[in-house]
Amino acid sequence: MTGAGRLKSVKRGVRKGGESAKAAIGHIADLIIDIAPRVPVRDLATLRKHFPGLGPEEIADRLIAGASRATATVGAGIGAAAMMPVPPAMLAEIAAEITGVAAIEMKLVAELHEVYGLRPPGGIGQRSTAYLTSWTEERGIDVTHPTTVNAALGGQMKRELRQQIMKRTVRDLPNLIPFMIGAAVGAMMNRRDTKRLAERIRKDLRKRQIPWDRLPELPPLERPELPYEPFPHDPRA
Repeated sequence: MTGAGRLKSVKRGVRKGGESAKAAIGHIADLIIDIAPRVPVRDLATLRKHFPGLGPEEIADRLIAGASRATATVGAGIGAAAMMPVPPAMLAEIAAEITGVAAIEMKLVAELHEVYGLRPPGGIGQRSTAYLTSWTEERGIDVTHPTTVNAALGGQMKRELRQQIMKRTVRDLPNLIPFMIGAAVGAMMNRRDTKRLAERIRKDLRKRQIPWDRLPELPPLERPELPYEPFPHDPRA
C-alpha cells in the first residue's frame, strides 16, 4: 500500500471511530432520557422525616454530601477497572457510570427543588423533564416560567443533553491514561463534579426559595412503576 493509501485508510478509520463514538453517546443520551422519570424522588415531608430538626440549608448540605459519596463510589469502580491490563468491556463500564451518575445527580436535583419549596407542577413525566433540563443546563428550574417547566424532549434539549454527556464521556475515559488513574482519582473527579453541579443549582434555587411556612400543602410524590436505583438506599443521601 502506498503512503497515500495508508493515509486514506487511517482517515477512514478515524472517521468510522468518530461515528461510532457519536452513536454510543446518542445511545447513552436516550438511556438517560428513559431513566429520568424512573428515578425515585423523596418529597419534602419525607425528607424532613429523614432529617428531623434540620432546616433547608442543613438538609441541602446532607443531600449534596450523600450524592457526592454515591457518585464517588461509582467513579471508584470505573477508575479501578481502568487500571487492569485489559479494561473489561470499557465502553459498557463507562456507559454504566454515566447513567448511574446521571440518576444520582437527577435525584439530588429533584430533592433540592423540594427542599427549597420549588417543585415543578405537573405529573411525573413533566417534572422529570424539568429536572433533566436542570441537570443538563446546571441551573435551577424557574417554576413560574411555563416554557421552562413544560419543555418537551425536542431536538434542542436532546442536543444539549448529548453535549453534556460528551463532556462526561471525555472525562470518563481513564483508559487513555491507564497508568495515571485509579479508584481514588475516579472517585475524586465524580465527587468534585457532583458538588460543583449541586452548588450551581442551589445558588439559583436560593434566589427563588419559598419558605416552608408559606408553602401550600402539596400531595406526596408518586413512586415510579419501575424505579431506577443504581445506588443502595441511604437516608443520608
